Amino acid sequence: MVIIEVSLLSGFIMTSRSRMLLENRTIVKKIEVKANVVYIYLEKLNDESQTFTLQLEQVIQVKNLKPASIKIYDYYQPGRLQISYYLGVES
Repeated sequence: MVIIEVSLLSGFIMTSRSRMLLENRTIVKKIEVKANVVYIYLEKLNDESQTFTLQLEQVIQVKNLKPASIKIYDYYQPGRLQISYYLGVES
């Protein structure tokens, strides 16, 4: 099992529509939201490219917003970890 751990930007939440779209993907086993982190559990990954889009809604105005992390790791081997950072995109 693979986990995508998305730390949310300060002052943002994931929209319910975004959660619904993710849950409808066959590769997604389950989604958990705890505090300011979204955990996306995947059955497995293969060599096929996958794109996941999370729609966030700003609920609190935050100045000097800092990047948030996205971690991808194997549930059974968490030492094999890939970390990226994002700032978000205005729509």
